[in-house]
Amino acid sequence: QVQLVESGGGLVQAGGSLRLSCAASGRTLSNYGMGWFRQAPGKEREFVAAISWSGGTTYYADSVKGRFTISRDNAKNTVYLQMNSLKPEDTAVYYCAADRLRGGSWRIGAYDYWGQGTQITVSS
Repeated sequence: QVQLVESGGGLVQAGGSLRLSCAASGRTLSNYGMGWFRQAPGKEREFVAAISWSGGTTYYADSVKGRFTISRDNAKNTVYLQMNSLKPEDTAVYYCAADRLRGGSWRIGAYDYWGQGTQITVSS
């Protein structure tokens, strides 16, 4: 089993940047595809970005494409989400998740382990 802990959340003005980190423990991160999801108040959890176990393949939601970048450092057992040009509609709790099939996916059901989430608030 792998444990995931997100960090890097906070309050930022529109147009600003943040970098989220997701640190894994318990298992080597290279065994997993990884994803970032978010959930705004009153809304369902939605896909943001995903990355395969090697980092060779990435996926993005249309709403964040060109602004967010997912990356990973398997030696550090950490996955990142660089968020630029933030908008108020990006406000949500952001979660990282691990996929045992290693490919990464936009589907919530593909993920086996989830972190507790970190809050991002973008002010206008």
